[in-house]
Amino acid sequence: MKMNKLTAALISTLLVTAPLAHAQFSVNVGAIHVNPIDSASAINENRALGLAADSDTQLGITFDYHYNDNIVIELVAATPFSHTVEGAGGLAGNDIATIKHLPPTLLAQYHFFDSSAKLRPFIGAGLNYTVFFDEEPTAALKQTLGTDNVKVDLDNSFGLALQLGLNYEINDKWGLHVMVSKMDIDTDATVYADGKQALTSDVEIDPFVAMIGAKYKF
Repeated sequence: MKMNKLTAALISTLLVTAPLAHAQFSVNVGAIHVNPIDSASAINENRALGLAADSDTQLGITFDYHYNDNIVIELVAATPFSHTVEGAGGLAGNDIATIKHLPPTLLAQYHFFDSSAKLRPFIGAGLNYTVFFDEEPTAALKQTLGTDNVKVDLDNSFGLALQLGLNYEINDKWGLHVMVSKMDIDTDATVYADGKQALTSDVEIDPFVAMIGAKYKF
């Protein structure tokens, strides 16, 4: 929590004190891939709600605000990711739900080398807020719980994000953008049957996120 507050304070300070007259803005558009690394706590020795989500690729859009030649503030956005969730414990081997999520992420980056360099690697750190929605239970889960009145709910998540990447300048306006991020996404997953809580679990998704795209400078 202290690290979250420090990162938020750093980003806020940079945004407030940045010299707008000299700021440069750019946008990166391309393919962004999310690969969850899942683990879930068991409910009891017989059954657990494990969230083993498959990977997904969507359209990624990131917006860069150049504070100076080395410091950049980046907002990572994308079209909604869709995942199939597999159960664990007594539900192992069954798809239990489909979910969607959006993980907007704000990062402060440090770009190496002089601004005139064609190839510039960077590192970044920031905050991620993941919103889960459209959680839909499968027929297998309904059959296991013995009712069609089933609801799956995942709490939204707030955590740290770390990033590595590079930009390659083609000309004054266009370039290539590549990045890899590790995000801390923890959620409480709950299944309700006939309006009553049936299953619950603490789930760590913690995905790797990779993007490759085109950069355009304004």
